[in-house]
Amino acid sequence: MQSPKTRALHVHQKLLEAFGEPLWRNPLPAIDELVSTILSQNTNDVNRDRAFDSLRAKLPTWEQVRDAKTEDVIDAIRPAGLANQKGPRIQQVLRAITEERGALNLEFLKDLPVEEARAWLTKFNGVGPKTAAIVLCFSLGMPAFPVDTHIYRVSGRIGLRPEKMTVEQAHPHLEAAFPPETYYAAHLNLIRLGREVCGARKPNCAVCPLQKLCDYGKTKE
Repeated sequence: MQSPKTRALHVHQKLLEAFGEPLWRNPLPAIDELVSTILSQNTNDVNRDRAFDSLRAKLPTWEQVRDAKTEDVIDAIRPAGLANQKGPRIQQVLRAITEERGALNLEFLKDLPVEEARAWLTKFNGVGPKTAAIVLCFSLGMPAFPVDTHIYRVSGRIGLRPEKMTVEQAHPHLEAAFPPETYYAAHLNLIRLGREVCGARKPNCAVCPLQKLCDYGKTKE
C-alpha cells in the first residue's frame, strides 16, 4: 500500500499530465484576498467577484469599507449572498486588524513562521483554516494548502485522507502529504478535477485521469 506522501505525489503528477501547470488570476494583496475569500463562502466565483467589484466601486479603500455604515457594505456585497452576515464580518475583521496593527496591511505575516501566521489570521471571527490558507498561499507565497469543498470530496474518494476525517483535520493532513512546492498546482488541479470530472452527485469516472489510483473509481470500472 502506498504511503500518503507517495500517493499524493502520484496524484499531483497525474493531474499535471492531464491539466498542465495551472495559473490562477493575478495575486491580490493579502487584505483584498482576505475580503474576497470571506465573500466566496457559500457562493460561486462569479458572484464572489461581482460582490467584490461592487464593494470596491462603492467604497474604494479598505479604510472606507471598515468605517462605512454597515448597511452600505451589505448593499454593495449582495451578489455574494448572505450579505447580512458577510458585511458585518468583513468590517469586524478590518477593525480588528487596524486595532492590532495600526494599519490595514498583512505583509508582516511573510516574516512569521507559517503556523504563527495561520494562527494570527484564524483568531478573527469568520476566518477559518481555508480562508487563512488561501491568503497565505496565493497572496503571500507561504506554504499552506487550502481545502475547499471540492478538494475535501475528491481527497476522500481517491484515498488521500481517511474517509471520516473532518475538513478542519484535512488541512494539516494534506499539507503533510503533499510537498510544499506542489501546494499551488495541486490545490488548483484538484479543484478543477472536482468541478469538471469528480462531481458530487455524478462523478464521470470513465474520463478521470486518476481512475487507476482511485479507490472509488476502481468500483466503477
